Amino acid sequence: MEESVFNSRRRFLKNLGGLAAIAAISARPTDLYAKDEIIKLTILHTNDVHSRVEPFPMDGSRNQGMGGTARRSALIRKIRQEEEHVLLLDAGDIFQGTPYFNFYGGEVELKLMSEMGYDASTLGNHDFDNGVEGFVKQLPHANFPFLCANYDFSDTPLNGRTRPYQVFRKGNLKIGVYGVGIELEGLVEKRNYGNTIYLDPVKKANEIEAILKNDLKCDLVICLSHLGYKYKEDKVSDQVLARNTKCTDLIIGGHTHTFMDRPEVLRNAAGEEVQIFQVGFAGINLGRVDYYFERGKKRKNAVGMSMKIDGNIVRI
Repeated sequence: MEESVFNSRRRFLKNLGGLAAIAAISARPTDLYAKDEIIKLTILHTNDVHSRVEPFPMDGSRNQGMGGTARRSALIRKIRQEEEHVLLLDAGDIFQGTPYFNFYGGEVELKLMSEMGYDASTLGNHDFDNGVEGFVKQLPHANFPFLCANYDFSDTPLNGRTRPYQVFRKGNLKIGVYGVGIELEGLVEKRNYGNTIYLDPVKKANEIEAILKNDLKCDLVICLSHLGYKYKEDKVSDQVLARNTKCTDLIIGGHTHTFMDRPEVLRNAAGEEVQIFQVGFAGINLGRVDYYFERGKKRKNAVGMSMKIDGNIVRI
């Protein structure tokens, strides 16, 4: 079995040398070596938060006391104080699940995400629960873009309100982020998604990742996917997407509420490593992937983990 990026962490740190090895596992690695030697990028992410603004009630249930946007915000703020280059992303299904959505239609969720400083999100199927018009109504409360490459909104009120991809700059790094969504027919009522046209997510992913990698020269390509982690039946999933793309480095997934302690590493169509990560639902966890770039060669090495949010704010 070939060695994965995550399993090769020890080898990577050894190759970096003593100080860099200590640096890579410290809270602020750039304190211990020359800033021009290694660039660290921290990706934070959520999926399927489903309007869970407050922690689960203390009612004896499995998730009692878990989650909550105040705790998540505190953790994100702490990480931003420790790390220079941070991106905060979401993989969809922001809406539906608590009375906050029933009463306010998504306003509370998007305002809170904006205050937490989310950089981008994609759309999940439940984000259509108040229809396309209902989603558009809430967009003024989001100061971050919604990315989706495989929904054609041309004949809907969402026309021109989403983007297929976005390029972010962190230091000297260019990070390309794009989004893909699940087929809505049979999953969402037709009246809720209207004339939205679903396009093949694998084909669109290949198209967009090529633009980001080859034309725009991005150092890292991330997909925000609401396809689902994997299925028994013949259906497009994150695993299918990973194996059939060539330039995507990280797939941040949603929809199947899959709890993963760390990213899964697969080989893409070009034989290169691609990571898949999903952290359950309801804001119980915050995903984190730290990428280390060697400045000259831009070699990527990554370490990922799921951080559980509870009364102690975070447990790894």
